[in-house]
Amino acid sequence: MRTLIVGAGATGGYYGARLAESGADVTFLVRPARAAKLAADGLNVRSPLGDLHLPNPPTVTADRLTHAGAFDLILLSCKAYDLDSALEDLAPAVGEGTAILPVLNGMSHLDALDARFGPEQVLGGACAIAATLAPDGTIRHMSELCSITYGERNGARSARIEAVDALMRGLKFQPRLSEVILQEMWEKWVFLATLAGATTLMRAAVGDIVAAPGGSALIAALHAECTAVAAASGFEPRAVVAERARAQLTAAGSTFTASMLRDIEGKGRIEADHVIGDLIARGQRLAPEAAFPILTTVYAGLKAYEARRAREAA
Repeated sequence: MRTLIVGAGATGGYYGARLAESGADVTFLVRPARAAKLAADGLNVRSPLGDLHLPNPPTVTADRLTHAGAFDLILLSCKAYDLDSALEDLAPAVGEGTAILPVLNGMSHLDALDARFGPEQVLGGACAIAATLAPDGTIRHMSELCSITYGERNGARSARIEAVDALMRGLKFQPRLSEVILQEMWEKWVFLATLAGATTLMRAAVGDIVAAPGGSALIAALHAECTAVAAASGFEPRAVVAERARAQLTAAGSTFTASMLRDIEGKGRIEADHVIGDLIARGQRLAPEAAFPILTTVYAGLKAYEARRAREAA
């Protein structure tokens, strides 16, 4: 199975490196500077699951992708704000039988992929990984918990999803084929929006918020707002999932934060529109009688941060 990994950053780089480690036919679609860095230094991973060095990993730049032919599988793990440019870059790699596996946050990327390539070519997917790209280009994987979930959006056990599942097995991450992938994507979105919303609004970790007067109640109310949007969309989180999420989101002493908070603290770009803004828009469209006061406050804060960042960069 010829597999194209879009990017060689923290997420795509880690999963792609582990696939390449197993002998899979993997190519990384990267920008020229990253291609030169990988050619010179190789792809390096530091991980509690085992370090890895891939000398001169196969790469291709967007201007050369038309010569590479169609791929069987494309793993798409870019940030949502880079999605439009990523779709332009990867388009030459999409053939009639290509399956695209996106593991982005939120759900709006499915609409964009469907519009560009057709829904029959787009799988559902999600991942959970704590990793970062160091200044020297090394991927630093920080936890043994590292998963990727995938499935046909209609729940079918197709030949192609079985082939994807076979490709992912036996590697240094936890793969899982899901027959309810859209449900699981919504459940992740509810959790992520609550975590990102609370920790960016309060500029603090979960345990710090819980220790503050009214902190637990704020997180619970925010989780309820996010849950209401999922329910209006037909994907209310399952009871066991919701209970587990609330426990994690209100754990005393927890140092858990969202990567969005770390991005803000590093004065980086954030997925405000994709994680929070789109959730509010769907809620207002599907449940116009409902109010989302905490979500809208979170969103205002995130957009204010983006405005300040743009002003200071001007």
